[in-house]
Amino acid sequence: MNDSPGWASPGSAPSDGKETAIPRPSEPQDGSGPTGQWSPEQPPPGQWSPPSNAGSGPGTRPPAPGWGGGPQRQGWAGPPPAAKPGVIPLRPLSLGEILDGSVSALRAHWRTALGFSLAVSVITQIAVILMQRYLLPEPTSVDPNATGAEALRQATDSARSTLISLAPATLVTMIATLFTASIITVVISRSVLGRPTTLSDAWAEARPRILPLLGLTVLVPLIMAAIMTVGIGPGLLLGSEAGAALAFLGFAAACVAMLWLNVSFALAAPALMLERQSIVAALRRSAKLVRGAWWRTFGVLALTWLLTFLLTFLVSIPFGIIAVIVDGTDVSEFLNGTAPSFGWSFLIVTGIGEVIVSTLIYPFVAGVMALLYVDQRIRREALDLDLARAAGLPGYGADTPRS
Repeated sequence: MNDSPGWASPGSAPSDGKETAIPRPSEPQDGSGPTGQWSPEQPPPGQWSPPSNAGSGPGTRPPAPGWGGGPQRQGWAGPPPAAKPGVIPLRPLSLGEILDGSVSALRAHWRTALGFSLAVSVITQIAVILMQRYLLPEPTSVDPNATGAEALRQATDSARSTLISLAPATLVTMIATLFTASIITVVISRSVLGRPTTLSDAWAEARPRILPLLGLTVLVPLIMAAIMTVGIGPGLLLGSEAGAALAFLGFAAACVAMLWLNVSFALAAPALMLERQSIVAALRRSAKLVRGAWWRTFGVLALTWLLTFLLTFLVSIPFGIIAVIVDGTDVSEFLNGTAPSFGWSFLIVTGIGEVIVSTLIYPFVAGVMALLYVDQRIRREALDLDLARAAGLPGYGADTPRS
């Protein structure tokens, strides 16, 4: 269990099929207020809707004074604004608030979040450059005039060389993303409560979850690879035109299944980090939180990845052009399919661009995932009440009875 306020295993929540009553606020607390854990019994979110035709018709009473906290206007004044102890208001979040909350948290804790991300990105890029220079094989040259069996052989060799070249860099990048996500998730959890955090504090809280997070990071791609194998395997084994058609249909079905599972498992990492769940329990927890909100979750993730792609494109393209010019590589080599051998200048310049992209993207994506997790728990389990207690807001005591 984690002893830091605000993050604990949810126990049996409404998403597990149980229902609990909404707690009543306690009397205002003096001082900073208590700091409790997220409750093991989460109530369902409350509903609110304005009365129809308020303030009109026979027998109706005027609105009660003071509702809304400002000068009384004619008609319905609306509910009071949600409390905001940290980077987000304690209520269901909009898409813009999730994205803005991630940026606000990184801006408020830039020394911890961006500093750590920069250090990890630099180390990662140095390792990738050294592997590209000394360990990876030279790219396979492809003859654009080749035809028939020779063209197929060259394409196969090129694909194999590309996979071998990408595998080490992908592994290093995955580990870097894992470390960054673990720290950023802790930073976001403190930012929601409006509490500062240092790198040492964040690392002390994230360190026990590194190995389970690594296991989760490896398990999900293995599941996806197994689904793709099952989808295209039977068609490939037939080795005929009918087999090719079957493989294509299996490939399409596998892509749909992989997309659905990727979205359903999107909140597994925050659940594993913040609720101290096991790997399998975190996957199940994520699927429960996403259930009924798959399309909304998909939309948030799609926009997030679109923004990261645009940022990568805007940064990488200029650095790539500069690297080609500095390295003195003939651009025609790219156009006629001849694979050039890049020098140190090319690798260093493109590496600087990759460091800039990674430093900004890793924490931003991790922050969006953490806030999307918080938003789903607020919507499904009224987590905002427990966050208000953990933040020590007046009127939300840790000993508030639940009716």
